Amino acid sequence: MLKGERKKKYTADDYMQLEEGAPFQLINNELIMSPSPNPFHQAIVARLSKIMLIFLESQQKEAYTAGSMDVVFDENNIFQPDFLYVSEERVGEIIKNRVEGAPDMAIEILSPSNAYYDLIQKKEVYEKYGVKEYIIFDPIAKNASLYALKDGIYYLHQKAQQNEMLHSLVIPGFSFDLSYIFK
Repeated sequence: MLKGERKKKYTADDYMQLEEGAPFQLINNELIMSPSPNPFHQAIVARLSKIMLIFLESQQKEAYTAGSMDVVFDENNIFQPDFLYVSEERVGEIIKNRVEGAPDMAIEILSPSNAYYDLIQKKEVYEKYGVKEYIIFDPIAKNASLYALKDGIYYLHQKAQQNEMLHSLVIPGFSFDLSYIFK
């Protein structure tokens, strides 16, 4: 970039012009590109999907879960969480061609290329827009942190290690078995 040249600020309209499946997220007006996830990351997402769907079916709940789907917060922020959950009460309210508004739960799996965004910038947007539960899985440290929203502010509700259970607040009775998630 030349001296005095301003960096372009991107908007939701710019983001929507990208090819489907392009490896970008719009974070605070910046198009952020991420390499494709490694196999361990993908295995974690698959295990999350499996255990959550089995639990929800056992409870006869028709919630919405997905991995890597656009979540539109505003003109400046469109994320693709590694995994998300929307309660059955809210599915019709925010699921359109993409998720439009805050899911009940967002999950991110850290990698060297995304840790800064997941731990700082995305966390701030999730908090601002009211994602009730934000969970960060760290595959290197083999732990997980659950942030819960109270009075519009995130607090660390629970940090669990590989051999422990992480207990969801937004899905009553549901726990993540980290020994299974990180196997």
